[in-house]
Amino acid sequence: MFVPWGNGETIYPEDRWTANMKYRIAMWASSGLLVAGGWALYFAWASKDLPIAPIVYSLARVTCPVGMAGAHFPLSLYFVLAVNAATYALIGLIVETLRRQLSPSR
Repeated sequence: MFVPWGNGETIYPEDRWTANMKYRIAMWASSGLLVAGGWALYFAWASKDLPIAPIVYSLARVTCPVGMAGAHFPLSLYFVLAVNAATYALIGLIVETLRRQLSPSR
């Protein structure tokens, strides 16, 4: 798009791949937020009388990495949600970058 009051440069809209990558990374971050929120609800509603099964505890630690720090330090729910969303966004950035580099050129 040419802007008549500009310095003669042509401004192009973002290419489609960049917009798709931003959308995918946002989806990764959203999934991280949902995973942490799901574990928060599970542990809030789980019976305190029954011990947590080792497989559930291990799965929670793998899918919510900040939960490992929460076992040793008091962390607020909002902090855990934000950090888990950021962790998933970082993982999404790495995965989407590798996906772009490894996919054949179109």
